[in-house]
Amino acid sequence: MSNTEQTLSIIKPDAVERNLQDEIKKNFVENGFNIKDEKKIHISKNEAEEFYKVHQSKPFYPELCSYLSSGPIIVMILERQNAILENRKLMGATDPAKADEGTLRKKYGISIDKNSVHGSDSLDNAKKEIDFFFNS
Repeated sequence: MSNTEQTLSIIKPDAVERNLQDEIKKNFVENGFNIKDEKKIHISKNEAEEFYKVHQSKPFYPELCSYLSSGPIIVMILERQNAILENRKLMGATDPAKADEGTLRKKYGISIDKNSVHGSDSLDNAKKEIDFFFNS
């Protein structure tokens, strides 16, 4: 298959807490993604800070790191054609209130902070993020 890409997806603490992981994974599979690998982990605040380093200068950075390390998360390597773009379309806008109907954040997100899922935004970041969780 040409253009097969891998992207990192995280089911965030708010969604794991509400036991939505199977439902969210089903959405990925129904949208043509292959879940190549997955694991449930609980990262430390330091690991979250390292993971979100790209956002270090943003005002929401401390809350973002506290939140990601606040409970178990599920990290997955998703694979399909144009995986990065397709995953971002499926996730929807960062703010669930502004996300399109049918997107994961519209269906499951609670707020702009607790928006249930994360996905890589570029090929470079996908590689870094996958390495961060699966090759360290």
